[in-house]
Amino acid sequence: MGGIIIKPRSRIFQGHDWIYASEIQKTFGEPEPGDVITLKDFKDRPMGAAIYNPASQIVARRISHRAQKIDVDFLVRRLERARKVREGIGIDESVCRLIWSESDGLPGVILDRFDDVFVLQTTTLAFDLRKDLLVEAIEKVFAPRSIILRNDTPMRTAEGLESETAILLGDDPGPFEVIVNGIKFELDLANAQKTGLYLDITNAYPAVARFAKGAKVLDMFCNQGGFGLACAQAGAESVTAVDISEKATEAAARNAELNGLTLSLETANAFDNLRHREKKGEKYDLIILDPPSFTRNKKTVNAAMKGYKEIHLRAIRLLNTGGRLATFCCSHHATRELFLDSVRSAANDAKKTLRLVESHSQRADHPVLAHLPETEYLKGFTFELVASF
Repeated sequence: MGGIIIKPRSRIFQGHDWIYASEIQKTFGEPEPGDVITLKDFKDRPMGAAIYNPASQIVARRISHRAQKIDVDFLVRRLERARKVREGIGIDESVCRLIWSESDGLPGVILDRFDDVFVLQTTTLAFDLRKDLLVEAIEKVFAPRSIILRNDTPMRTAEGLESETAILLGDDPGPFEVIVNGIKFELDLANAQKTGLYLDITNAYPAVARFAKGAKVLDMFCNQGGFGLACAQAGAESVTAVDISEKATEAAARNAELNGLTLSLETANAFDNLRHREKKGEKYDLIILDPPSFTRNKKTVNAAMKGYKEIHLRAIRLLNTGGRLATFCCSHHATRELFLDSVRSAANDAKKTLRLVESHSQRADHPVLAHLPETEYLKGFTFELVASF
């Protein structure tokens, strides 16, 4: 087994599990891309095992503090451990994220469960090369009806991997229903966006919807209608839901029909739509902003912050006094403080006062490791627009 010797003062000595090219002192044994390698410190002491890809900015990702090989038994152990974590926090295992990459000891592996249909992503070369082992381990632990591969994420580009989708086990289940927080959703997992539902934010649906009773609600970037449906179910006076994707608004319409709820749906660019509503003088009691990530790297963070500030400014101007703004960001490059600053700056420009009502984070089946801040990416806030003092 080949490996690498790590330079002093590298992040791994502070507990992080990633090794960048600039942190490598020496490579030994001629490891191949995708191999499991040995890690050693600059005094030749072992530091565990890692997956290796010299074509990636992150050359190695530690998978164990001991010598380790990736076989079916190893994967079964990691899957069973992840399952116990979800059981211990009371997550409904029938609709949940079962594997969240490094947080579950499988870097680059994402596994979502929707009843007996599973969706798999592999965003690192090592696990992409071992998809057959992953399927075998998933079969042993969960006995799924189908496993769908959704490797059509841009995250694979950083590892030199191409986009692909496939049915790895069983048949394409076609459209079917699942229930989350008492709301029915129709899923078509072989064709849906990402791995189906955005499970990371479903805990925020009821948290935000508790402000919806009797309210006029605007749900921007509505995707399949999760927030809007929760608000309609909670007794909103009206819910307008907007998304740039026609597929998303069509899915939201089907979900509304499934639940016997009413949404007013529009397919439109959110920035243009918010400006249009402001010009018309519209007002709302609850506005929800849940956009896709505006930044996927550090270089574009400043530009992303300008985008977040603009949608916050437009939304604040549309709020009635006493109304609430619930806003979310799903990029770990945009820190909690940066995101909060974009709200503060927008409120200042609008000459309005906001009171923080609640902070939000990703659902507990997307666990966060203290030593790996990259495992925490979703942050959100609910504010109340208060009368001037």
